[in-house]
Amino acid sequence: MKRWIGIIIVGALLIGMVAWRLKGKSEATAAQALAIQARAKAAPLVSLSTVAVRDIGRSYAGIGSVESPFNVKISTKVTGRIEYLTKREGDAVKVGEVLVRIDPTQIEAQIAQAQSAVAEAEARLAQAKLAQNPNNVGIRTQIDQQKAGVTSTQADYNQVTQNYNAQVQAARSAVVDSQGKVDGAAAQINTARANISSAQASVNNSKSKLSRTLDLYKQGFVAAQDVDDAKTALQVAEGGLEVAQSQLQASNAGLDSARAQKVSAEKNLEIVITKGKADIAAAQAKLDQSKSGLTFAKSGDANIPAYTENLKALANAVDAARAQVRNLQSQLSDLVLTSSIDGFITSRLFDPGSTVTPGQTIFNVVDIKSLFVTVPVPEEAARRLVLGQIADVQFDAYPGRKFPAAITQLSPAADPASRQFPVRVTISNARGEIKPGMFAHVVFSTETIRHATVVPREAVIKTPTGPAVVKVDAEMVAHRVPVKVGADDTAQLQVFGDLHAGDQVITLSLTPVKDGTKIRVNPPSDAKKPQRRHVIHATGEFSE
Repeated sequence: MKRWIGIIIVGALLIGMVAWRLKGKSEATAAQALAIQARAKAAPLVSLSTVAVRDIGRSYAGIGSVESPFNVKISTKVTGRIEYLTKREGDAVKVGEVLVRIDPTQIEAQIAQAQSAVAEAEARLAQAKLAQNPNNVGIRTQIDQQKAGVTSTQADYNQVTQNYNAQVQAARSAVVDSQGKVDGAAAQINTARANISSAQASVNNSKSKLSRTLDLYKQGFVAAQDVDDAKTALQVAEGGLEVAQSQLQASNAGLDSARAQKVSAEKNLEIVITKGKADIAAAQAKLDQSKSGLTFAKSGDANIPAYTENLKALANAVDAARAQVRNLQSQLSDLVLTSSIDGFITSRLFDPGSTVTPGQTIFNVVDIKSLFVTVPVPEEAARRLVLGQIADVQFDAYPGRKFPAAITQLSPAADPASRQFPVRVTISNARGEIKPGMFAHVVFSTETIRHATVVPREAVIKTPTGPAVVKVDAEMVAHRVPVKVGADDTAQLQVFGDLHAGDQVITLSLTPVKDGTKIRVNPPSDAKKPQRRHVIHATGEFSE
């Protein structure tokens, strides 16, 4: 009986506990529903940011390796053993500082040997000059005499030729003159003949006139005086005919004389030509004889060129020996190697006692007073860069520090592989903090928009009608304002619309904010955050 009573009591307790749990859960559900309803009716909790007016800067960040503009390889021009070498990697060097000395013993011995060869060559040249002079003097004298003879006979030949030409010209002139006289006499004959014909006509006319006058006189038509006049006229005409005939005779005599003179002149011309040619031939023979004598004299001069060439060869041997001495002496200066720049040793490849050959690098010396970094830049950014523009360079070894650099080279052509334009910036490194080979981040300013109205990127929302922001007025009421988006950087966007510097816009809300809704504000987050700018890496984007 007691057992059943215990079972009943336990069962009653279990039933009571279940009922209590069910009641508690129902009360919690009701409380949760009431809380949800309260939150739905409460004003949204948002974060605000202030509209600002500022400059927006766009940049491009590239990466490159630091290089030295001067990387000098110190090497020797001669073969030898290093007897002096103290510098090591990292040591600073100055212009003209001695870095290496090569053992000069071997070259000094070669110089002594070369100087002996010079003395021997000079002695041979002097002996050859002494043997040549007497022979040359005799040959030159004979040649000069024969040249004088040729000059004299050439002058005689020229004189004979000139006389011949003058005499032939004079004789031909005489022939021409006599021909003129012949032609003149022939013309006088023709004139005389014409005069005879004219006088004969006058005589015939006078006879006819006299005959007519006599007939008329016999008939009594004219006086006796007319007959006398007619007779006188006939006598005059006959006298004129006689004169004309006399002139013809004289002209014939003149023609004969002129012809005789022409024949004489032609014979004289033949004589002049014949004699002149004979004189020229005789003068030519003398000239040829003189030239033959000169040729014979010059035949004795055949040895002079051989002597001359021998002297030239000996002189060349002297010059070659002297050049060898100078070359070896210059190699003495090549045994001392100095630095051509101010810089630092970056590598040392030999130690004292080592033997080096021409062209082998012993030291590498770099100048680090000014260094450069070459950065590949895409076309969009490269077209906005100019020579002399300042860029910021950062190094992993100096976090947080920026080194100013100037653009000193803009490549006009893109790299065929990357399609990017190499841009070189030069960095002043007076303190020597930067080392060649360091990894560099270079930031170029590509564009600056002045006095832009900007809001945080998260303040711009998308709506069916386009971008918009939610502006909060002084009564903490939200108003949706349509905007147009302009330039941007990582943190903020340029917007165009009914916004002004100092306006408050919503940047974060747990629930959507409707136009005209009363809102509650969290502490403004943008007042605690520093401004960031948009920086594009060669491999993507980052903010700083």
